[in-house]
Amino acid sequence: MSELFIVVGLKAKTGKEDELRRDLSVLVEPSRAEEGNIRYDLFEDQDEPGRFVFVEAWASVEARNKHHEHGPHIQHFHGNGAINVDHHEFAHMLKRVV
Repeated sequence: MSELFIVVGLKAKTGKEDELRRDLSVLVEPSRAEEGNIRYDLFEDQDEPGRFVFVEAWASVEARNKHHEHGPHIQHFHGNGAINVDHHEFAHMLKRVV
């Protein structure tokens, strides 16, 4: 079992930056509490409010998949908060080199 590192970039719809910030912020603590979570941090671009980046680390691909596919807080976001996302800028699944 190897660790999985993920960075995800989201851009808010114009005028929906505060709503998306709120909706994304409430995902952090429940995600950190999930089995297999190592890191789950939310950042916002200092120069462009409304551009958000998640930095995640999971003990395994399976732990991340369980989070993403079955976490009730994630499912709630997909059903409600995702409406404020203009687009996904990137999603990179990374493996540690060194």
